[in-house]
Amino acid sequence: MNHIVLIGRLTRDPELRYTPNGVAVTHFTVAVDRRFTNQAGERETDFIPIVTWQKLAENCANHLRKGRLVAVEGRLQIRSYEAQDGQRRRVAEVVAGNVEFLDWGSETKGSSGETVSTSDSDDEFGDINLDDLPF
Repeated sequence: MNHIVLIGRLTRDPELRYTPNGVAVTHFTVAVDRRFTNQAGERETDFIPIVTWQKLAENCANHLRKGRLVAVEGRLQIRSYEAQDGQRRRVAEVVAGNVEFLDWGSETKGSSGETVSTSDSDDEFGDINLDDLPF
């Protein structure tokens, strides 16, 4: 089983790019605090690279900014590549299937007030406008 759930803050704005085939891909890093403290009594932080694809990538690029709190659900991917110096490098990253915006603000609403979908898969409820809910 390869399933990861993280909650943390973006360390910088997402970077949106497109593959040669026109598929959107976004890269960003999430700072995740550890639950325990070190010997000095301080919490350590892990910086986890995140990758999103397609509509989720575009939504993240359009609505997330440095410092935003997010929950990321996805899978760990280890890949290797050849660096410019000819050395073989390995990188571990989380490929997100779902990103939840946890500190909702006015910038997460679209121009017409609709909510923003933050998942790769469509759910049975479709887009729900939070302003239409009676509670």
